[in-house]
Amino acid sequence: MYLVSPVILCGGSGTRLWPLSRQSYPKQFVPLVGNNTLFQDSVIRLSEGFDGIDFLAPTIVTASDFRFIVAEQLAQIGIDPGTILIEPQSRNTAPAILAAAHYLAETDPETILLVAPSDHVLQDPVAFHAAVKKGLAAVEAGKLVTFGVKPTRPETAYGYLELATLPNRLDAAVDLEKFVEKPNMARAIEMLETGTYLWNSGIFLFKAKDILAAFDLYAPDLMPPVTNAVSTAKSDLGFLCLDPAAWADVEDMSIDSGIMEKADNLAVVPFEGGWTDLGAWDAVWRETDPDADGVVTAGGATVIDCENSLIRAESENLEMVGIGLRNVMAIAMNDAVLVADMARAQDVKTAVAALRQKGLAQATDFPKDHRPWGWFERLVIGGRFQVKRIYVHPGAALSLQSHFHRSEHWIVVEGTARVTVDGEEKLVTENQSVYVPLGAMHRLENPGKVPMVLIEVQTGTYVGEDDIIRYGDIYARGSCDEA
Repeated sequence: MYLVSPVILCGGSGTRLWPLSRQSYPKQFVPLVGNNTLFQDSVIRLSEGFDGIDFLAPTIVTASDFRFIVAEQLAQIGIDPGTILIEPQSRNTAPAILAAAHYLAETDPETILLVAPSDHVLQDPVAFHAAVKKGLAAVEAGKLVTFGVKPTRPETAYGYLELATLPNRLDAAVDLEKFVEKPNMARAIEMLETGTYLWNSGIFLFKAKDILAAFDLYAPDLMPPVTNAVSTAKSDLGFLCLDPAAWADVEDMSIDSGIMEKADNLAVVPFEGGWTDLGAWDAVWRETDPDADGVVTAGGATVIDCENSLIRAESENLEMVGIGLRNVMAIAMNDAVLVADMARAQDVKTAVAALRQKGLAQATDFPKDHRPWGWFERLVIGGRFQVKRIYVHPGAALSLQSHFHRSEHWIVVEGTARVTVDGEEKLVTENQSVYVPLGAMHRLENPGKVPMVLIEVQTGTYVGEDDIIRYGDIYARGSCDEA
């Protein structure tokens, strides 16, 4: 019986899936295909053991901004992680993998790591598990194993793996000739016809000691700062926060360019498992079962005489109507709408960059802002006021705080709130309200067994999130601090 330690990477931003995926709430945490999020499906896939393999509790590598989202989504599917490693800043896949390998090697250098992104779709987990099992013999021989997907079409959005020879059996480990960057369409068609190219899945299998040896050989400058960041990491609310001072010296590097394109002990396991990197809206369209006319809808969407189109309404009380559309993707949220030719799906990233240049919050900020106690959603923002919907988990509480520039009026619409204003505590039930004057020290709690929802109306000269003095916080946010 093999024990395999999954390492799940979930720190990316996924800008080509804007406006649903944004820097503050990227695609891996969104239910793009099915009811679960991509992150949740990835964890489930690497939690259920099978013949000959048991999965240990997963190690998650993510950013501080996402740590409470990760914890909440794991709780929703009933899975306890082994460790959630927090990167102070994103430095690409190589440092993230190195940090996880170093951390796990401290317990056992022989630990077998299965490293996977959190934003991919695998329709056939049984086939994937079989491929993992095929790779274990190569791992025992000291190989670094990657997984290549048999192409089903010429694809310009993926990197490729060139095999040394045409494999006799699709699920057998074979030698790798080289990694190939994303091709143009003509080259992609040519590569598909040869039969010796596979899509690069970005999934890896190796022993901790072997990947550490590869880093020591091919990326030695990365070893000291990452090692220091792990060895001086601090625990914070069950998260392991990598040391920010050490991490500041870490170079941005992908695992492909830093290690895999240089290593001479690679093996590739080809597999057919319905794999898709949901990197753009055209991939989402393909994976969500278009109807007979090639149309996919989600949320409140009505289509008339449309073909080969994706129409998604991603906000409550929003109805999208498409008439006579051909090869169009239209995604609407309450603060932004994307309408584009399906063939231009890869260009959404360029549009997000243009929004950033204009200084627009929609480029990066998701309408819902997640916190350890729940979330809030901005409903209306004016020159001297803001209206929010605030959701507080049962038993959770916001920090004891005050504001310099705004007062607040809270109206409870679901559940019961315990409110403290300048030392005076009272219960506020549905349809009741409370006023928090400018400068008052206040706290909001949910003492009940059900979620509490309220509408907050802020008024004042400044209603930014940084107008806050925090006096007490039950979450003791420290080394992984967030606003």
